[in-house]
Amino acid sequence: MSFEANPMPRRGFTDRILRRGPLEAIATAIIAAGVVMLMQPFFLTLYSWSFATTLFGTVMFMIVSKVRE
Repeated sequence: MSFEANPMPRRGFTDRILRRGPLEAIATAIIAAGVVMLMQPFFLTLYSWSFATTLFGTVMFMIVSKVRE
């Protein structure tokens, strides 16, 4: 029985999710949601949380930009 080295190691869930591309997309979506919350005229609660949401997305984007490619 021979054992050959696997040239492409299997990637787990965290290796696929904790990458720059998907996390930047999530951060961008959070920023966009915060801007939409800011511009809507109907719900005061959404408007009240819009700045915090946009700020969270921006900080997340800054952190994620340091994650490996």
